[in-house]
Amino acid sequence: MFGFRFSVRSAVTLSIAAAVLSAAPSVKAQSAHRTRRESNANRKARIDRTIQDTYSHQWEVGGGGGYLRFQSGEFLQRNNEVNFWVSGTRYFNPKLGILADVRGNYGNAKVGNTIYNISNPQISEYTFMAGPNYRVYSKMKYAASVFGTVGAGIGKFDSGSKGIPAANLGIWPSETRAVFSVGANLDYNFYPNLAARVTPNYLGSTWGGKIQNNVGVNVGFIYRFGRVK
Repeated sequence: MFGFRFSVRSAVTLSIAAAVLSAAPSVKAQSAHRTRRESNANRKARIDRTIQDTYSHQWEVGGGGGYLRFQSGEFLQRNNEVNFWVSGTRYFNPKLGILADVRGNYGNAKVGNTIYNISNPQISEYTFMAGPNYRVYSKMKYAASVFGTVGAGIGKFDSGSKGIPAANLGIWPSETRAVFSVGANLDYNFYPNLAARVTPNYLGSTWGGKIQNNVGVNVGFIYRFGRVK
């Protein structure tokens, strides 16, 4: 009788142990799934907070350098120019802002040899423009916006011509004329308030009363501060 009770008790104990061991992997898997789900949720929440922090800034200021392919005269070959740029943007919401920029471009007009013994004189242009900027893409690390600006450009085309009027060399006359530009700002965010920027752009100018179609690219850095209210 005692042996029978012992056998029953042993069988029950073994059954319970087997049930616990068989349930353990399932409990462990459920726990791992719950932890992974919570981890993914935390990661998404962190990314959302970073995006909100990055694109709720009210102001962006930046600067750098770049390259422009410029038409310096109606019948002259295009010349290469280097430039500097400084810009500021005031955002009214995370997408829409007003951008203002200043650019200075420097190069040498391709006039060749002339009767004045002047070859490829130095020229420069300075532009002051403003217009809307609209952010079309905004992620944690990357952003893209498009802009259109208009303003005035100061052309200094006879500063390197040794006193010879620029028009005599086939270059545009030195004057202030209307300019306009469209382009895209492509940003890589190091931090919510600091980014590297690449800006492919078109610059339209009207020196000499004619439209010059110039294209280039600017590179530099952007700093963000303040908050949209």
